[in-house]
Amino acid sequence: MQTFGYAAQSAGVPLAPFTFHRRALRANDVAMEILYCGVCHSDLHQARNDWGASRYPMVPGHEIVGRVTAVGPEVKRYKVGDSVAVGCMVDSCQVCDQCRKGEEQMCREHNTQTYNGLDRITHEVTYGGYSKHLVVREEFVLRVPEGLDLAKAAPLLCAGITTYSPLRTWNVGPGSRVGVIGLGGLGHMAVKLAVGMGAKVTVLSRSADKRADALALGADALLVSSDPQAMARAQSSFDLIIDTIPVRHDVSPYMPLLDIDCTLVIVGQVGPIDEQLTLPMLLGRRRLAGSPIGGIAQTQEMLDFCARKNILPDCEMIAMQDINQAFERMERADVRYRFVIDMASLGSGA
Repeated sequence: MQTFGYAAQSAGVPLAPFTFHRRALRANDVAMEILYCGVCHSDLHQARNDWGASRYPMVPGHEIVGRVTAVGPEVKRYKVGDSVAVGCMVDSCQVCDQCRKGEEQMCREHNTQTYNGLDRITHEVTYGGYSKHLVVREEFVLRVPEGLDLAKAAPLLCAGITTYSPLRTWNVGPGSRVGVIGLGGLGHMAVKLAVGMGAKVTVLSRSADKRADALALGADALLVSSDPQAMARAQSSFDLIIDTIPVRHDVSPYMPLLDIDCTLVIVGQVGPIDEQLTLPMLLGRRRLAGSPIGGIAQTQEMLDFCARKNILPDCEMIAMQDINQAFERMERADVRYRFVIDMASLGSGA
């Protein structure tokens, strides 16, 4: 089908209207009209080729909420009119050990990214959610639970699952002591989800300026990481620290805050980190880990959890035509805490 959206034609140029074709439905495909798409910091990095692997033209967007418009003849789980969602991946091999245990994000053959990936059958570049329509393999479509606000749910498909997955991996629950470094799109979701799981949550920030925001999100406290005395008092006081900072930084000051046998997990930064001091790790058997998104089953679990607990990101709705200004504001951290594109702003043509 012919559709339209916004695309980057090359690195360093603004996104602009773009008309293109989605594939005809395969037997196991779901077609949807996109209603809302979240704006992830990785969209900005990809559009500008910050990671060196961008393909152009590029239609970003992997936080997608929509409505089913058609299904292939073998589709069993969805019907026309269903409210559905798509996250960061749209396919995987489905047969490796990781796919078989529901960890498609770890596919041995590499999962197919929602945009800037290559279709497993045609090897064509995948285009994402900054567009009016999408066609996706049934196994990678998620159901939006009743009661979850469609207009705010989109960022759950990346920011939500990226922070939910490590919380589940490290068994966070009532009484867990969780630290969250950074209070942006990922950080504010980590706070809300950890609070929803019953944890005692502390936001770590270089200044006290975000204390009121942290408490309003449900955190129990804010720890000023630039205060040596406060950091010393907080040693060995966390079971898990989630580091959401998206740029290069030193993680060494945070390691002593972990209790024995506990973990600091990086979910924000892609790329090199500063030299790490090993002594706190050796003396406390502490761990430095990384975590990507979760698998499809865990992402559905996260959506259902958010519906039960009424957990949604704090969003600012924008028109598709405002995406370049949103990118500029996102670079300045001028958003609380996630932009969501209302695709109705595209009308019937780009």
